Amino acid sequence: MNPQSPAVETTAPVNDPAATATLLPILVAPHATLKLRCRPVGPADDAAVRDLVGRMFAAMYDAPGIGLAAPQVGIALRVAVIDLAPDDKRQPHVLVNPEIVVASKELATREEGCLSLPNMYADVIRPAQVKIRYLDLQGVRREMQGDGLLAACLQHEIDHLDGVLFIDHLSALKRNMILRKLAKDLKAKVR
Repeated sequence: MNPQSPAVETTAPVNDPAATATLLPILVAPHATLKLRCRPVGPADDAAVRDLVGRMFAAMYDAPGIGLAAPQVGIALRVAVIDLAPDDKRQPHVLVNPEIVVASKELATREEGCLSLPNMYADVIRPAQVKIRYLDLQGVRREMQGDGLLAACLQHEIDHLDGVLFIDHLSALKRNMILRKLAKDLKAKVR
């Protein structure tokens, strides 16, 4: 997720020099990987996920962003990282196999952006509060509740794991306008 306005275990090697040595490229829509439903992380994936998480944080902070899901870096695993305070005191969270277990009936509108749709923003309506369940890097089951920016970020990143972009919550007209503008911007950048 791209920060719009600038939770709490530090379990990721976010200052690992190896993670920043070769930054993972962030895929840009309409890349096909962004539309895939990711597979759950299993015990055989532990080493790969530990390596991936540090590199995901490095890419997210470099972008800069406040959330990044594995499919955004080309990995179809149910892993996401978030940090809502990248410019202040860092508060990184690693979410392995996250799922929303409770979503409020109350809705909230918030402007969202996405590292996979650079410089594109739109108002998205989502549940105002959510409770999620996930595993941390040690495999411990945890829960997190959020409202405001945290709720939007959690839902945004879990959406990515299901092949859903924030623009998929918009009308077809708005979604197509954003995709056309993104294509035009990318084409102009190549020139």
